[in-house]
Amino acid sequence: MSTEQEHDAVLLNEAVEALVIDPNGIYIDCTFGRGGHSRAILSRLSEEGRLIGFDKDLQAIAVGEELQQEDDRFSIVHESFSLLEQEVSKRSWVGEVTGVLMDLGVSSPQLDQAERGFSFMQDGPLDMRMDTTRGQTAEQWIATTDEDDMVWAFKAFGEERYAKRIARAIVEKRAKAPITRTKQLADIISEAHPRWEKHKHPATRCFQAIRIAVNRELDDLKDTLEQVLNVLKVGGRLVAISFHSLEDRIVKQFIQKQAQGQDFPAGLPITEDMINRRMKKVGKFTKAGDSELERNIRARSAVMRVAEKLA
Repeated sequence: MSTEQEHDAVLLNEAVEALVIDPNGIYIDCTFGRGGHSRAILSRLSEEGRLIGFDKDLQAIAVGEELQQEDDRFSIVHESFSLLEQEVSKRSWVGEVTGVLMDLGVSSPQLDQAERGFSFMQDGPLDMRMDTTRGQTAEQWIATTDEDDMVWAFKAFGEERYAKRIARAIVEKRAKAPITRTKQLADIISEAHPRWEKHKHPATRCFQAIRIAVNRELDDLKDTLEQVLNVLKVGGRLVAISFHSLEDRIVKQFIQKQAQGQDFPAGLPITEDMINRRMKKVGKFTKAGDSELERNIRARSAVMRVAEKLA
């Protein structure tokens, strides 16, 4: 594993420090990427410790398979982390997992490869799938999504103020010729966008929205957070690193809900055990160090939340 690849792991030391509370424990890395977090976790584990890595990306899986050959404490799974509980059940580890790490969003290698279609800064085919072996491409999404649904996605997943205007432009352009390239789409969005934000490409929010829609990122996140509670042991930890407000809001609200416990009508006499608090907040970390920011500007928006299972 190269140093460059390891550096792609954002908040590496902070995440592993919060996660690995028992060197003999069982851990899950929900987004293996290029293995930066996984290798750091393994360095903290004893011979009895175990780690499962998940990833949709074939390039990540290839790196994971190499690590699997090197270290028999590790196994890699080519699936969405939304199948977390299913994979843990196969190993009879439900309720025994010590820690789950979720490093959310798109990885730097995916953004850097024009042929993956994630970047509006480089021309490439409109793909955007994290798993290129299955599912709808961004090109297909653009070609088949009706205008109202496109507006909804740009607003909900991209928080794009000019969603309707941009969606209308895309629909008009695709009626004349297929939209197949990232630069082609970025130019259409740029032309339709009436107000460019300083230091931000006008296609940023819409590209994010399309990527999230194609990969079902927010749905998978919601589904998996519920599963995390089932697989963790009492005292086990969830460590989640988010890169935009939509992801972070889902993680924050989930932890808050589990920490608050069951709702009861005001004035009803209840005991603490009736509230059924499932988790407690351990902390929130929002600032990457200067040295990390110098080598990975993506870390500037990272927010890490940590919670511990109570029951």
